[in-house]
Amino acid sequence: MSGIVAKQLVFAVLDTDGDGVISRDDYFTRIDRLTAATKRTEDDPMVVLARAAGERAWAEMDADGDGRMTRDQYLAWVGVDAFDNICSPALGALFDLADSDGDGAVDREEFILLRTALGNPSSNAVAAFAALDVDGDGLVGRGEYLTSIRTHISGEHSPMGAVLYAARV
Repeated sequence: MSGIVAKQLVFAVLDTDGDGVISRDDYFTRIDRLTAATKRTEDDPMVVLARAAGERAWAEMDADGDGRMTRDQYLAWVGVDAFDNICSPALGALFDLADSDGDGAVDREEFILLRTALGNPSSNAVAAFAALDVDGDGLVGRGEYLTSIRTHISGEHSPMGAVLYAARV
């Protein structure tokens, strides 16, 4: 999958209301959904950290401060540098929010909860978990999760990305 296609697929997930732009509401809806799905409260330290990481990421994404990011702006902005410096901390904080026991790994249920809260269909999340759980231990670590997303964004083959974003174009 080319890098452009991979980025377009991610854009489609981030544009939660499907209006062709990622708005602040679109971006933070994902955190709201994950907070509700994990049954955490707004004052939970993991929610506070996820929101703070989200605020930093959104400030970088919405560099012109207009409260929205068009598809063209997103495609020009997102890449390996943006992932490493901006997206990875935000996605890592969301992973940590879903990691109920704080052991640095999520099981199948936690992974599906995470990815469906972030906007992926549950069937894609199930397939993505299977693609990442290569050793069959029933767990996906934070590092392998983030590496797989980075690989997808860069346009390299990501088994997780291939199934997570399937049928989204």
